[in-house]
Amino acid sequence: MKLSHRTKRNIYQIIPFGIMSFSFSAIYAILEKGILGDHPVYPSTGNPYLFNLLVPSIAAGIFGLFIGVLEMRFLSRWFRKGSFFRKIIFKSSIYMFLIIMFTMLVASIGTAYELGTSPLNQKVLAYNYTFFSSVAFWTILLYITLGIVICLFFVEVSNNIGQTVLLNLFAGKYHHPVEEDRIFMFVDMKSSTQIAEQLGHVKYFELLREYYYTMSDAIIDYGGQIYQYVGDEVVITWRLKNNREAQCIQCFFAMKDAIERKKERFMADYGVVPTFKAGVHLGEVTTGEIGKIKKDIVFTGDVLNTTARIQGLCNTYHSELLLSGQLVEALRFEGSFSTIELGETELRGRNEKVKLFTVERTNRS
Repeated sequence: MKLSHRTKRNIYQIIPFGIMSFSFSAIYAILEKGILGDHPVYPSTGNPYLFNLLVPSIAAGIFGLFIGVLEMRFLSRWFRKGSFFRKIIFKSSIYMFLIIMFTMLVASIGTAYELGTSPLNQKVLAYNYTFFSSVAFWTILLYITLGIVICLFFVEVSNNIGQTVLLNLFAGKYHHPVEEDRIFMFVDMKSSTQIAEQLGHVKYFELLREYYYTMSDAIIDYGGQIYQYVGDEVVITWRLKNNREAQCIQCFFAMKDAIERKKERFMADYGVVPTFKAGVHLGEVTTGEIGKIKKDIVFTGDVLNTTARIQGLCNTYHSELLLSGQLVEALRFEGSFSTIELGETELRGRNEKVKLFTVERTNRS
C-alpha cells in the first residue's frame, strides 16, 4: 500500500516521540540497574526493585507515539499562532501532566503485578505514594520531559525550515552541488496591491498568513516542497522523477479547493477571498547547500526565471494556470485534466519561443 505524502510527513514527525521515549526509558533502566545492581529495594523509598528493561521501555515507546499523535492532530493546531517559546512551555506543561498520569498508571499496575494483588490494594497505594512523593520520581519526570522537549524542538525547527530541507541538511545530501530535473510552480496572489491598500499592512499580513496556512495541506498532500515565500508569492518545487502523475497540477486545484472551502471565513475576517494564478515549468537545476551563518538549500538555473515569466503572462492570457509545453510533454494527465494549447510566445530574456498551455479539470473526484 502506497502511503500519502501527508501520512509520510505525520509518521516522520510522530516516530521521534516514540523512539525518544523508548530510548530514554531503556537508558534510565540500564543506568538504574548499574547503580542498584541486585539490591531488592529502592534505597530512597524502600519500594521493591526488580529490574525489567523491556516492559517499561515498550510502554514508554507506545506512550511517546501517543504524544506524537496528540501533537500532530491537535496541539500543533491549537498553538499554531503562538510564539516558539510559548509553544514549548505550554506543550511541555501538558505533556508533563500526561506523563504523571501515565507513570501513575504503569506504577500501579507494575507494583500490583509484582505483589500479586490489585492496583487498589492498600500496600500498592502506599508504595505509590512513597514513590510519587520522592525526589527519585521527580528526577524521572524531568528526565522524560527533557526527551519530550527535544522532540518538540525538533518538530518546531522542522516546521520552520521545512522537513525536506532539515533532512537533507542532516544527511548532507546537497553538501556538494548536484544537478537534477525539477518542476517549479510560482503561485502569485491576484490583486494583492489593492487588497493590501484596503486592509492595511498588519491586517494584510494576517491574511497572507491564513492564506498560506490554508494552502499548506494541499502542498503536503501532493508532495510539494515550499522553496520560498516572496511577499504574496510562494515558490513550490517537485523532483520530476517523483511527479510523473501530474501531482503539481493536482496540487494547484487542491489549493483552489482549500481556499474555496474557507471563503466564508476569509470574507468574515478580511472582507475578501484571496485568489491566485500560477505558472509551472520544468528544467535542470543545480541544487546545493549554501551559507555559513544561516544554511539553506538553494536551486540555480534558468528554469526559475522562465517559470516566473510564464506566471507573469497569466493576465495576458486571461488564465489562472499556465504550463510550458516542455512540462506537458513530461507529465501523464490520465484523463483527470484536459490541456488547451495557447500557442507559442517569446519570453523576455530568452531567444527561443515557449509553447504555453492551460489546464481544465475534467474530474473533481
